[in-house]
Amino acid sequence: MKRAVIISTGSYLPENHVHNENLDQFPKTSKFIISQKTGVFSRRSASEEECTSDLAIKAGRRCIEKAGISPEEIEGIVVSTSSPDRMQPATATRVQHGLGACHAFAFDINSVCSGSTYGIALANSFIRSGQCSNILFIASEVYSKILNKKDFGTYPFFGDGAGAVFFKSSDSKSSEPDHADPDHADPDQSSLSQPDSGRGILCSCLRTDGSGSNTICVPGGGTMMPFEKMKNPNLAYFKMKGKDVFKFAVEKGAEIITQIIEESDISLDRIKCFICHQANINIIHTIAEKLDVSTDLFFINLFRYGNTASASVLIALDEAICSEFVKKNDLAITVAFGGGLSWGANLIRI
Repeated sequence: MKRAVIISTGSYLPENHVHNENLDQFPKTSKFIISQKTGVFSRRSASEEECTSDLAIKAGRRCIEKAGISPEEIEGIVVSTSSPDRMQPATATRVQHGLGACHAFAFDINSVCSGSTYGIALANSFIRSGQCSNILFIASEVYSKILNKKDFGTYPFFGDGAGAVFFKSSDSKSSEPDHADPDHADPDQSSLSQPDSGRGILCSCLRTDGSGSNTICVPGGGTMMPFEKMKNPNLAYFKMKGKDVFKFAVEKGAEIITQIIEESDISLDRIKCFICHQANINIIHTIAEKLDVSTDLFFINLFRYGNTASASVLIALDEAICSEFVKKNDLAITVAFGGGLSWGANLIRI
């Protein structure tokens, strides 16, 4: 069966490191709480000149260079973001232009932190339907510009970053064109360059509970609350109900992994790697405990980057592949949960 195969991955993290000890707006005693509660010791912050599309372009460029293709060969670009450049047009349009992917359609999706799993499923659907033979999927977030820097309940836990995956149809004759530039070839991903019938996105499970739409949100700035009707400027910032989010994430994260295992009719012990949304180390540990799975199978980088929203899974996937934490033909599960409320998982043979 035709399916989307991972040909290459890429990521970009802004150069500016913000360590817990740099958060001088909060009491010194609170800085230990940040790492204790979430596992976050540092995060990256975009510069004043950088916006979401800038990060996306850099991650996308690295991804397509590893694939050894020219931008003109890309047929479609999907960008997941809940911190777009502007209300309109789609951030993806600027990404398309910045990459020089002149033949690609381009649009955004927004499922907040679950956007990675939704985008992977969407890319697979495009390819399985025959609508296109390749898709560049990018998740990019700049939460530092939609957070209240004085809000201890949100600001210390998030970071900026972008991840990218280039998918190609499993029935493609070749995924490494003759003009591939050896200077840009990534030795860590060279084994991914040839699709075969067993690799690709095998199954996706997506879920939504709209009754929780106020649990994680930016209250102001949309048509529900236009800027001129905002009585408090802080309503333009990202908000979340922390305790409710934790309970939701550990319950649905474990549940959706169990569901995708059952729907795929495989055993849990065949999974070599879990790429979980990097929201909170205690969430990941609790999910592993609920599944009775070793945390050693979970790739974790949140201590360096914080919660990068929908970008977290793709950044983690890139680093997991490059470090050989997960290898070609391994079965892996990506899982994410976020605003909406929404959650999802993908079963992938790398």
